[in-house]
Amino acid sequence: MSTGHPHHDAPHTEQAFLHLAVTSEGRERRTLVEELVEAWLPMAHRLATRFRNKGENLEDLKQIAAVGLVKAVERYEPGRGAFESYAVPTITGELRRHFRDHTWDVHVPRRVQDLRNKVRSARRDLLEQPGHRQEPDLDEIAAQAGLTLDEVRDGVGALESYSSLSLDAELGSSGDSFSLAGVLGRTEGAYDLIADREAAKEGLRRLPDREREILYLRYFEDMTQARIAERVGCSQMHVSRLITRSCEQVREYADRGARAVQQAA
Repeated sequence: MSTGHPHHDAPHTEQAFLHLAVTSEGRERRTLVEELVEAWLPMAHRLATRFRNKGENLEDLKQIAAVGLVKAVERYEPGRGAFESYAVPTITGELRRHFRDHTWDVHVPRRVQDLRNKVRSARRDLLEQPGHRQEPDLDEIAAQAGLTLDEVRDGVGALESYSSLSLDAELGSSGDSFSLAGVLGRTEGAYDLIADREAAKEGLRRLPDREREILYLRYFEDMTQARIAERVGCSQMHVSRLITRSCEQVREYADRGARAVQQAA
Protein backbone atom coordinates (compact mmCIF):
# COMPACT_ATOMS: atom_id res chain seq x y z
CA MET A 1 0.00 0.00 0.00
CA SER A 2 2.07 2.93 -1.25
CA THR A 3 1.45 6.54 -0.34
CA GLY A 4 1.09 9.50 -2.61
CA HIS A 5 -0.60 12.59 -1.24
CA PRO A 6 0.34 16.13 -0.19
CA HIS A 7 0.12 14.99 3.44
CA HIS A 8 2.12 11.82 2.72
CA ASP A 9 -0.27 9.91 4.96
CA ALA A 10 -3.03 8.93 2.52
CA PRO A 11 -2.10 5.54 1.05
CA HIS A 12 -3.58 4.07 -2.12
CA THR A 13 -5.92 1.47 -0.66
CA GLU A 14 -8.76 1.38 -3.19
CA GLN A 15 -8.22 -2.27 -4.11
CA ALA A 16 -7.96 -3.29 -0.46
CA PHE A 17 -11.31 -1.62 0.31
CA LEU A 18 -12.93 -3.31 -2.68
CA HIS A 19 -11.65 -6.63 -1.38
CA LEU A 20 -12.90 -5.82 2.12
CA ALA A 21 -16.38 -4.99 0.82
CA VAL A 22 -16.86 -8.52 -0.52
CA THR A 23 -15.18 -10.36 2.35
CA SER A 24 -17.44 -11.90 4.99
CA GLU A 25 -16.77 -11.91 8.72
CA GLY A 26 -13.80 -14.00 9.71
CA ARG A 27 -10.03 -14.02 10.02
CA GLU A 28 -9.41 -12.69 6.50
CA ARG A 29 -11.69 -9.70 7.04
CA ARG A 30 -10.12 -8.93 10.42
CA THR A 31 -6.67 -9.04 8.82
CA LEU A 32 -7.77 -6.67 6.05
CA VAL A 33 -9.23 -4.23 8.59
CA GLU A 34 -6.00 -4.31 10.62
CA GLU A 35 -3.89 -3.64 7.53
CA LEU A 36 -6.09 -0.74 6.42
CA VAL A 37 -6.11 0.78 9.89
CA GLU A 38 -2.34 0.53 10.08
CA ALA A 39 -1.99 2.13 6.65
CA TRP A 40 -4.20 5.10 7.55
CA LEU A 41 -3.06 5.51 11.16
CA PRO A 42 -0.64 8.39 10.39
CA MET A 43 -3.59 10.41 9.06
CA ALA A 44 -5.60 9.69 12.21
CA HIS A 45 -2.68 10.79 14.39
CA ARG A 46 -2.33 13.98 12.34
CA LEU A 47 -6.00 14.78 12.96
CA ALA A 48 -5.53 14.13 16.68
CA THR A 49 -2.77 16.76 16.89
CA ARG A 50 -5.32 19.43 15.91
CA PHE A 51 -6.91 18.97 19.35
CA ARG A 52 -3.67 18.86 21.38
CA ASN A 53 -4.13 22.34 22.91
CA LYS A 54 -7.48 21.53 24.52
CA GLY A 55 -6.10 20.09 27.76
CA GLU A 56 -6.01 16.41 26.85
CA ASN A 57 -2.96 14.15 26.59
CA LEU A 58 -1.87 13.77 22.95
CA GLU A 59 -1.37 10.01 23.25
CA ASP A 60 -4.92 9.65 24.56
CA LEU A 61 -6.18 11.73 21.65
CA LYS A 62 -4.32 9.49 19.21
CA GLN A 63 -6.04 6.46 20.74
CA ILE A 64 -9.44 8.12 20.34
CA ALA A 65 -8.62 9.02 16.74
CA ALA A 66 -7.64 5.40 16.13
CA VAL A 67 -11.06 4.29 17.40
CA GLY A 68 -12.68 6.65 14.90
CA LEU A 69 -10.44 5.27 12.16
CA VAL A 70 -11.50 1.68 12.90
CA LYS A 71 -15.15 2.74 12.66
CA ALA A 72 -14.45 4.50 9.37
CA VAL A 73 -12.66 1.46 7.87
CA GLU A 74 -15.44 -0.92 8.90
CA ARG A 75 -18.29 1.30 7.69
CA TYR A 76 -16.81 2.74 4.48
CA GLU A 77 -18.53 1.72 1.24
CA PRO A 78 -16.36 1.89 -1.91
CA GLY A 79 -18.03 3.78 -4.70
CA ARG A 80 -19.37 6.54 -2.47
CA GLY A 81 -16.35 8.78 -2.71
CA ALA A 82 -12.76 8.66 -1.50
CA PHE A 83 -12.11 6.98 1.83
CA GLU A 84 -10.32 10.06 3.17
CA SER A 85 -13.44 12.18 2.59
CA TYR A 86 -15.41 9.72 4.72
CA ALA A 87 -12.74 9.05 7.34
CA VAL A 88 -11.82 12.64 8.24
CA PRO A 89 -15.29 13.66 9.55
CA THR A 90 -15.68 10.27 11.24
CA ILE A 91 -12.39 10.63 13.13
CA THR A 92 -12.84 14.30 14.01
CA GLY A 93 -16.39 13.51 15.11
CA GLU A 94 -15.05 10.86 17.48
CA LEU A 95 -12.57 13.40 18.92
CA ARG A 96 -15.21 16.09 19.33
CA ARG A 97 -17.57 13.59 20.93
CA HIS A 98 -14.86 12.79 23.47
CA PHE A 99 -14.50 16.45 24.44
CA ARG A 100 -18.25 16.90 24.52
CA ASP A 101 -18.85 13.87 26.73
CA HIS A 102 -15.78 13.89 28.98
CA THR A 103 -14.64 17.46 29.61
CA TRP A 104 -17.66 18.82 31.47
CA ASP A 105 -17.37 19.20 35.24
CA VAL A 106 -21.14 18.72 35.57
CA HIS A 107 -22.93 16.00 33.59
CA VAL A 108 -25.21 17.60 31.01
CA PRO A 109 -27.41 15.62 28.59
CA ARG A 110 -26.15 15.62 25.01
CA ARG A 111 -29.23 17.51 23.77
CA VAL A 112 -28.54 20.34 26.21
CA GLN A 113 -24.86 20.40 25.26
CA ASP A 114 -25.91 20.92 21.63
CA LEU A 115 -28.24 23.73 22.71
CA ARG A 116 -25.35 25.31 24.60
CA ASN A 117 -23.24 25.37 21.45
CA LYS A 118 -26.07 26.90 19.41
CA VAL A 119 -26.76 29.56 22.05
CA ARG A 120 -23.08 30.45 22.36
CA SER A 121 -22.71 30.70 18.57
CA ALA A 122 -25.85 32.84 18.18
CA ARG A 123 -24.77 35.15 21.02
CA ARG A 124 -21.34 35.61 19.42
CA ASP A 125 -22.87 36.34 16.01
CA LEU A 126 -25.20 38.93 17.51
CA LEU A 127 -22.42 40.69 19.41
CA GLU A 128 -20.34 40.86 16.22
CA GLN A 129 -23.12 42.62 14.30
CA PRO A 130 -22.44 46.33 13.65
CA GLY A 131 -24.13 48.56 16.20
CA HIS A 132 -25.03 45.70 18.57
CA ARG A 133 -23.14 46.67 21.73
CA GLN A 134 -25.30 45.32 24.53
CA GLU A 135 -25.80 41.73 25.67
CA PRO A 136 -28.49 40.10 23.46
CA ASP A 137 -31.66 39.04 25.25
CA LEU A 138 -33.26 35.60 25.08
CA ASP A 139 -35.67 36.58 22.31
CA GLU A 140 -32.83 37.77 20.08
CA ILE A 141 -30.82 34.62 20.68
CA ALA A 142 -33.86 32.44 19.99
CA ALA A 143 -34.48 34.21 16.67
CA GLN A 144 -30.82 34.05 15.66
CA ALA A 145 -30.43 30.35 16.56
CA GLY A 146 -33.86 29.20 15.41
CA LEU A 147 -34.69 27.89 18.90
CA THR A 148 -37.63 28.24 21.27
CA LEU A 149 -37.28 30.32 24.42
CA ASP A 150 -37.27 27.17 26.56
CA GLU A 151 -34.43 25.73 24.47
CA VAL A 152 -32.47 28.98 24.83
CA ARG A 153 -32.94 28.87 28.62
CA ASP A 154 -31.63 25.30 28.68
CA GLY A 155 -28.66 26.35 26.57
CA VAL A 156 -27.89 29.34 28.80
CA GLY A 157 -28.09 27.07 31.84
CA ALA A 158 -25.62 24.69 30.21
CA LEU A 159 -23.20 27.57 29.63
CA GLU A 160 -22.97 27.87 33.40
CA SER A 161 -22.52 24.11 33.87
CA TYR A 162 -19.36 23.68 31.81
CA SER A 163 -17.18 24.27 34.85
CA SER A 164 -18.04 23.76 38.49
CA LEU A 165 -17.41 25.89 41.56
CA SER A 166 -15.40 24.36 44.38
CA LEU A 167 -17.23 23.78 47.66
CA ASP A 168 -14.31 25.55 49.34
CA ALA A 169 -14.68 28.65 47.19
CA GLU A 170 -15.20 31.84 49.19
CA LEU A 171 -18.56 33.52 48.56
CA GLY A 172 -19.96 36.83 49.69
CA SER A 173 -18.15 40.10 50.32
CA SER A 174 -14.64 40.25 51.68
CA GLY A 175 -15.93 41.30 55.08
CA ASP A 176 -18.57 38.59 55.33
CA SER A 177 -17.31 35.69 53.23
CA PHE A 178 -18.25 32.04 53.62
CA SER A 179 -17.67 28.78 51.78
CA LEU A 180 -20.34 27.05 49.74
CA ALA A 181 -19.84 23.86 51.74
CA GLY A 182 -20.75 25.75 54.90
CA VAL A 183 -24.31 26.41 53.75
CA LEU A 184 -25.05 22.96 52.35
CA GLY A 185 -26.97 20.60 54.55
CA ARG A 186 -29.52 18.17 53.17
CA THR A 187 -30.12 14.49 52.62
CA GLU A 188 -28.12 13.23 49.67
CA GLY A 189 -30.53 11.67 47.18
CA ALA A 190 -27.68 9.93 45.38
CA TYR A 191 -27.59 7.32 48.16
CA ASP A 192 -30.86 5.93 46.80
CA LEU A 193 -29.27 5.81 43.35
CA ILE A 194 -26.36 3.79 44.74
CA ALA A 195 -28.79 1.32 46.29
CA ASP A 196 -30.68 1.01 43.00
CA ARG A 197 -27.46 0.36 41.09
CA GLU A 198 -26.43 -2.37 43.50
CA ALA A 199 -29.85 -3.97 43.21
CA ALA A 200 -29.60 -3.95 39.40
CA LYS A 201 -26.11 -5.48 39.20
CA GLU A 202 -27.18 -9.12 39.39
CA GLY A 203 -29.83 -8.71 36.69
CA LEU A 204 -27.40 -6.89 34.41
CA ARG A 205 -24.76 -9.57 34.97
CA ARG A 206 -27.18 -12.25 33.78
CA LEU A 207 -28.13 -10.49 30.55
CA PRO A 208 -26.57 -11.60 27.24
CA ASP A 209 -23.70 -9.41 26.06
CA ARG A 210 -25.74 -7.73 23.31
CA GLU A 211 -28.62 -6.78 25.61
CA ARG A 212 -26.15 -5.45 28.18
CA GLU A 213 -24.45 -3.36 25.48
CA ILE A 214 -27.78 -1.97 24.28
CA LEU A 215 -28.75 -0.86 27.80
CA TYR A 216 -25.32 0.75 28.24
CA LEU A 217 -25.61 2.66 24.96
CA ARG A 218 -29.15 3.80 25.77
CA TYR A 219 -28.83 4.84 29.40
CA PHE A 220 -25.13 5.67 29.79
CA GLU A 221 -24.18 6.93 26.31
CA ASP A 222 -27.61 8.57 25.77
CA MET A 223 -27.87 7.12 22.25
CA THR A 224 -31.21 7.00 20.45
CA GLN A 225 -32.77 3.67 19.60
CA ALA A 226 -32.17 4.38 15.90
CA ARG A 227 -28.43 4.88 16.43
CA ILE A 228 -28.25 1.79 18.63
CA ALA A 229 -29.99 -0.25 15.93
CA GLU A 230 -27.38 0.88 13.40
CA ARG A 231 -24.60 0.10 15.85
CA VAL A 232 -25.69 -3.47 16.70
CA GLY A 233 -27.14 -4.32 13.30
CA CYS A 234 -30.87 -4.79 13.86
CA SER A 235 -34.12 -2.82 13.51
CA GLN A 236 -35.13 0.00 15.83
CA MET A 237 -38.29 -1.91 16.75
CA HIS A 238 -36.20 -4.89 17.82
CA VAL A 239 -33.96 -2.63 19.90
CA SER A 240 -37.07 -1.23 21.61
CA ARG A 241 -38.29 -4.76 22.43
CA LEU A 242 -34.88 -5.77 23.75
CA ILE A 243 -34.70 -2.70 25.99
CA THR A 244 -38.18 -3.38 27.41
CA ARG A 245 -37.46 -7.07 27.96
CA SER A 246 -34.03 -6.44 29.48
CA CYS A 247 -35.37 -3.82 31.90
CA GLU A 248 -38.10 -6.24 32.99
CA GLN A 249 -35.50 -8.95 33.64
CA VAL A 250 -33.26 -6.59 35.62
CA ARG A 251 -36.24 -5.40 37.66
CA GLU A 252 -37.30 -8.99 38.33
CA TYR A 253 -33.86 -9.89 39.74
CA ALA A 254 -33.85 -6.71 41.83
CA ASP A 255 -37.26 -7.59 43.27
CA ARG A 256 -36.07 -11.12 44.06
CA GLY A 257 -33.10 -9.71 45.92
CA ALA A 258 -35.29 -7.35 47.91
CA ARG A 259 -37.67 -10.19 48.87
CA ALA A 260 -34.73 -12.38 49.92
CA VAL A 261 -33.42 -9.61 52.20
CA GLN A 262 -36.88 -9.15 53.75
CA GLN A 263 -37.27 -12.89 54.36
CA ALA A 264 -33.82 -13.10 55.95
CA ALA A 265 -34.69 -10.20 58.20
